[in-house]
Amino acid sequence: MDHARAPLLDALAEYHDLGRYGFTPPGHRQGRGADDRVRRILGADSFRSDVLANSGLDDRKASGGYLVQAEELMADAVGADYAFFSTCGSSLSVKAAMMAVAGGSPGLLVARDSHKSITAGLIFAGVLPRWITPRWDADQHLSHPPSPERIRATWERHPDAAGALIVSPSPYGTCADIRRIAEVCHERGKPLIVDEAWGAHLPFHDELPTWAMDAGADVCVVSVHKMGAGFEQGSVFHHQGDLVDRERLSACADLLMTTSPNVMVYAALDGWRRQMVEHGKELLGAALKLAGQVRADIERIPGLHVLDDELLGAEASHDLDRMQVLIDVSELGLSGYQCADWLRANARIDVGLSDHRRISATLSVADDESTTRRLLDALLSLSAAAPKMPAPEEIRLPDPQDLELETITLPRDAFFGPVETIAMEAAAGRIVAEQLTPYPPGIPVALPGERLNAAVIDYLVTGVRAGMLVPDAADNSMRTVRVVAD
Repeated sequence: MDHARAPLLDALAEYHDLGRYGFTPPGHRQGRGADDRVRRILGADSFRSDVLANSGLDDRKASGGYLVQAEELMADAVGADYAFFSTCGSSLSVKAAMMAVAGGSPGLLVARDSHKSITAGLIFAGVLPRWITPRWDADQHLSHPPSPERIRATWERHPDAAGALIVSPSPYGTCADIRRIAEVCHERGKPLIVDEAWGAHLPFHDELPTWAMDAGADVCVVSVHKMGAGFEQGSVFHHQGDLVDRERLSACADLLMTTSPNVMVYAALDGWRRQMVEHGKELLGAALKLAGQVRADIERIPGLHVLDDELLGAEASHDLDRMQVLIDVSELGLSGYQCADWLRANARIDVGLSDHRRISATLSVADDESTTRRLLDALLSLSAAAPKMPAPEEIRLPDPQDLELETITLPRDAFFGPVETIAMEAAAGRIVAEQLTPYPPGIPVALPGERLNAAVIDYLVTGVRAGMLVPDAADNSMRTVRVVAD
């Protein structure tokens, strides 16, 4: 295929060249109706390119086929059979995949370290999760993607499940052995879905972890806005083989998708694919070299440690994306929450993730020595400032076994059924009716249908006092919680 083409971008250029004008949404009419103060901040060109997809960029019948062509080029670029664009992020894409595979089924094997969007998919689809226990590093208080052996054992306990879903890479950059996991699933004739939201760049350089389609996954979901160069909300889900019905997958996406997709998000996905095919190996090669240097430079800063070898191994992760730089700050005597807040307030630097002892800096093809110098200078200043900063609030971390809450009822039934709000300290033994998700990284500690225990309650309460965010809780102060009514 001709990857020098970018059908959506070319169509948008033609739209401008022809001077089209629509008496249709969007009502700002290419910015004519937007407030000057808004235009000055957002830019006039952003409004000019915010046009209707059909009866705008394309005709009412979509006879130009710009989106279809762009999706075909994307699939060809990464070696998938089909690709589907989403302007609603991978949160939508993974829900569509779950519904296509497991809607109306007895259950779905799901890694318990999954993102909250997957939990939301369980609620939407009424699917019973058959949890795959991740590997756990009790010293780091960090979960690793599940091993093939654990997935095989979960299949033996739940052979009637419709398929399996794992997350790889994790928000920490750790990766599963997707090839062997796919083999385990395919031995049973069952599909594997991979939430690869953090892996859009993986197909384009052989020094990066294995791309899920190359490893045999049936559906994988990527967020181009995370590790690629797309706009926020730009996502693609890829499909191959015959274990997942393509038409059903498309129909499930249509149920969830907006009928007013943002053309700029589509066009950025299209342009990013062209960029990666033409220059991806070169760009990512330079980014990986830069990441290696940055990791070494951070390691030399007093009180900071870049996690690497300790994340890999038989009882840890299979591989690691080293463009995600995970930094342990515990030797500074601070929490990751404190460090993230200090960097934003004092160095105008935002980090991608913070938890009780870590922060992460995610590098991309956009970074160079000038941007990484800012990061290194900020971290040096943080290291120097640390002795004068207050000690962090204590967070009472649960043992791994205490994090394995018992699932009592379907997440959907708990979420939509009768609920009551009670004091958090009285919630041990009660069935939670809402997601309780430290964010980032966005992995629920408790989700609807699970029975709360004292250790998890203690972790959430003390965590919030120490700076943890639980944004999806009705009461994110963690003084009260919604539970299934007795």
